[in-house]
Amino acid sequence: MDHSRFKKLVSTLTALPRETEWLEFKENYSQEEEVGKKISALANGACLKNKSHGYLLFGIKDDKHEVVGTKFSLLGTKKGNEELQHWLLQRLAPRIPFEVYEQDYENKKVIIVKIPAAREQPVRFANLAYIRVGSITRKLNDFPDIEKQLWRKSEANTFEFRIAKEGLSPDEVVQLLDCQKYFDLLGIPLPSMRDGILDRLINEKFIARDSSGFSIFNLGAILLAKDLRSFNGLFRKAPRIILYDGADRMRTLKDQTEYSGYAISFERLIESVMDKLPSNEEIKKALRKNVTVYPPLAIRELVANALIHQDFNEYGTGPMVEVFSDRIEIANPGQPIITPDRFIDEYQSRNDALAAFLRRIGVCEEKGSGIDKVIFQVEVFQLPAPVFLVGEKHTKAILFGFKKFQEMDREDRIRACYQHCCLKYVSNQKMANETLRDRFKIEAKNSAIVSRIIGDTLKKGLIKDEDPGNVSRKYAKYIPYWA
Repeated sequence: MDHSRFKKLVSTLTALPRETEWLEFKENYSQEEEVGKKISALANGACLKNKSHGYLLFGIKDDKHEVVGTKFSLLGTKKGNEELQHWLLQRLAPRIPFEVYEQDYENKKVIIVKIPAAREQPVRFANLAYIRVGSITRKLNDFPDIEKQLWRKSEANTFEFRIAKEGLSPDEVVQLLDCQKYFDLLGIPLPSMRDGILDRLINEKFIARDSSGFSIFNLGAILLAKDLRSFNGLFRKAPRIILYDGADRMRTLKDQTEYSGYAISFERLIESVMDKLPSNEEIKKALRKNVTVYPPLAIRELVANALIHQDFNEYGTGPMVEVFSDRIEIANPGQPIITPDRFIDEYQSRNDALAAFLRRIGVCEEKGSGIDKVIFQVEVFQLPAPVFLVGEKHTKAILFGFKKFQEMDREDRIRACYQHCCLKYVSNQKMANETLRDRFKIEAKNSAIVSRIIGDTLKKGLIKDEDPGNVSRKYAKYIPYWA
């Protein structure tokens, strides 16, 4: 925060008639635990009052809001051998990234602690949540009605419409966001007047105007930022592409991060990924042509899914594409809302506004997650079935390079059988021995091999007979277990 903005914020806050649920003044430092409780209370109060942040100011008299200055430095204070700011952060749940600014105001030292509002749950300190009642910090569980209201508020406080940057001038908005690219993507002319540009961004809910100037919502920043590093908390959401030498992570050949907003950089991001993929030389009519060994459409869909379906509340991590000699791993922060077994037929986005805009510019489609396209392309390219993994903090899709049928293990074949059955079902068809033979490019005389794969998949409970009463295996058809 530069000095002029610091001074403006102090002036604005001290001009308020009294402290609030999201604002507290302190003249001097109090005990470490008390600071932690106040951070919890102010984060929860900001959520209740629909504020993007709460504020704790040191160096201000709390009665007349007079700036008197403070003698201590929160940034220079330690709790034992640990920096106080880090000590506090470790005891907050969730670990909200509060910011500390220490500057002079009218030749007196003032400290501003800027605290993000509670998001999907109340903020706790040392396992207890707090709230401000009048001018007193109290335990939240002593006020069950307020606690219920806070849970409702925090659950509705979606990432997309939290404020990424506030108190901006019109010039700063157009400097931070690529407005020209926005109009280009939608195929409409750029307004001749700046006010026309800003009005359009307001209508899109990318920005908002209030008495202190303009605010940019996370939605506007994550889609249109010229540089995500200009927004605290969002730069780690920039997609990263890593190329490795071999099948492990021992040696990195290239490591690239795309810091522009998703909407303005998506095509460039896909090109960067495709440039790092291995290719085979194909000869057609005496012309040599390099053809990627992975289906471009599948890569596009999986990268789009990683951007759209990530959990933005997972701090310190972002979408990542890792390219190995034998596979591609595409990961995004957070666990999925639906089980991976249902990726092909179910769709639910945790970031609806983000997904809606990316649909408008053709990054993804109106319906479906695109996984059906991925499975279809994998079958066309005769690749092993992809794997979808859910970790504690991330979701990962893995595309494998080409393997001959004889090189696929039992799990590879069962997974391919299940995904093929799902693909047929969502296409209003049914899987049979014949269709699975075609998927694996196995001759009819070897149909017994495919029958064993179907049998193994039945035993795993992933598919079932369409007609359990049919005693003829020759003409049997199969559907997914959930159908």
